[in-house]
Amino acid sequence: MGKASRKKKNAPAHPAPIVNKPLKPSPGLTPLLYGLLKKPVFHLVLIALLGLLAYSNTFHAPFQWDENILIAENPVVKDLGYFLSPSKAKGLDFYEGLKRRYVGYLTFGLNYKIHGTDVTGYHVVNIAVHIINGLLVYLLVLLTFRTPFLENSRLKEKSNLIALLAALLFVSHPVQTEAVTYIFQRLASLSALFYMLSLVLYIKSRLTEKKTKYAFYALSILSAVLAMKTKENAFTLPAVVILYEFLFFRDPAGKRIMRLAPFALTMPIIPLTLMGTDKPAGEMISGIGPAMMGYMEGVSRWDYLFTEFRVIMTYIRLLFLPVNQNIDYDYPVSHSLMEPQVFLSLLFLLCLFAFAIYLLYRSAKHPELVEGRLISFGIFWFFITLSVESSIIPIPSVICEYRVYLPSIGAFVALTAGAFVFVERIKSNTLKNAAFLILFLMPVVFSGAAYARNGMWATGTSLWEDALRKSPQKAGVHYSTGFAFWSNGLTTKAIGHYRNALRLNPQFVEAENGIGIAYEAEGQTEEAIRHYEAALKIKPDFTAAHINLGNAWGSKGQTDKAAGHYRAALRLNPGSVDAHFNLGLLYFKNGDIEKAQAEFEEVMRLNPKDSEARSMLDRISGG
Repeated sequence: MGKASRKKKNAPAHPAPIVNKPLKPSPGLTPLLYGLLKKPVFHLVLIALLGLLAYSNTFHAPFQWDENILIAENPVVKDLGYFLSPSKAKGLDFYEGLKRRYVGYLTFGLNYKIHGTDVTGYHVVNIAVHIINGLLVYLLVLLTFRTPFLENSRLKEKSNLIALLAALLFVSHPVQTEAVTYIFQRLASLSALFYMLSLVLYIKSRLTEKKTKYAFYALSILSAVLAMKTKENAFTLPAVVILYEFLFFRDPAGKRIMRLAPFALTMPIIPLTLMGTDKPAGEMISGIGPAMMGYMEGVSRWDYLFTEFRVIMTYIRLLFLPVNQNIDYDYPVSHSLMEPQVFLSLLFLLCLFAFAIYLLYRSAKHPELVEGRLISFGIFWFFITLSVESSIIPIPSVICEYRVYLPSIGAFVALTAGAFVFVERIKSNTLKNAAFLILFLMPVVFSGAAYARNGMWATGTSLWEDALRKSPQKAGVHYSTGFAFWSNGLTTKAIGHYRNALRLNPQFVEAENGIGIAYEAEGQTEEAIRHYEAALKIKPDFTAAHINLGNAWGSKGQTDKAAGHYRAALRLNPGSVDAHFNLGLLYFKNGDIEKAQAEFEEVMRLNPKDSEARSMLDRISGG
């Protein structure tokens, strides 16, 4: 009688559940490299290190363009008291900016309190914000692969590498340099930080079963509010959160409405803040006036929209091929949908959008193709986050590279996920390893390009001379180049570029005013007066020209004319600190102490940190 067969002691009674296999070392990966690639800590260090290397030559880059006005000379930034009581800033030029972008301005105020006008501290904060954003991109991708729709994805075992590559592309790409190295555009990168943090915290709250999920959810709402009080493009955040919920989670409709309603309620924050201002919506959203960003007169909403179809294509081109970057593009405005470039751009964008819908449809019909949801989400993110600045609201300057900072996150997530889907289909291990090597070499190449681009920001003149080579026929570029030369004491060169700006645009009032300032600095007061008056003929309500004319006439002893222009400036802008101070100084010299004191006291009310006004008041009280 034969022996009865026995089960092996370690054999399972039931089939083992299918689990995701860990990433196996590829033939081309050394054990050391493989070991490092598995460690999340190594990933985080690598993201931070690459971001730091790409911007390591920017710590001493000076204030550029209009940053002296927006930061170094901004009374709101120089006095933290305004952040404790914003209403005290009423009447100041930057009061609206303080209301709309409170959080961003607060960071500038803290920088100024600690570092004054030393740019190093400002750059440290900007680079830190950028690196944190890279880490948030990493977390976003990792968490997405834990959601119900992607937790069984074929790419789950490589989710850490997908997250790593997306984050490395984000922190290293040279298109981000304007949002990071241009100090004032911290508003773009800081808004992106709160935007990303809000979404990541929302996902954490959805994936967590413990009571801490309520804390994550509350912090997510708070972060959404902070994003909206940093920059206006955060208006789209509720739409992205709603999109993410429906793409990656399952729940009854009632629960979803209750969960998403608070995000929807944050949307009126920005429209309500914009109400009650007499400035155009585009100027408010950009935060920078037409004087610095180029003129938009005569550009209708439709013209702007038609132009933006082409601009979005330029953004996409820059993401793939970041060459010929420019601080100030000479970008022609389109006036018809039937222009070949406009029509073809729109057609491509519609195809891209349709492709995202197709991938979503396929993933719903074929669960094994669920990775298409992540690619779709990245494409939708790109379009949604661009919608505020690239739609029908004309914004000064039709194209700015910093505007693609937040949208690029979706682009890099989609591209990375798509690349891994493609590479995984390669059967040859040799070719597969070669493809992975190329993918991970891209951030290295991009970081080198970012470092080179950042070199252009080393001086004011180098940045604008680069722009002049690329936009030689743009009046605004000549003006900004002239301003850069003027700031560096090169008066003759400054005047030459101001004249070129006027040749290209005879109505460029700031250039006319700039020539006057340059001549006055050279002691040619009569010539300066002539140009100030020419500026007022172009724009009679130009406050700066009135103040400058007051100064010029005052230097010639024409006190009545000087006082008349100071008063004209104050009628146009009652919060002009310079006009109040100069008028007070004029009264003081003429012996009208009572009126002088009233003007200096008004200066102190508007700017409590004004040391010159304080000195004059001490002098009056001591006398």
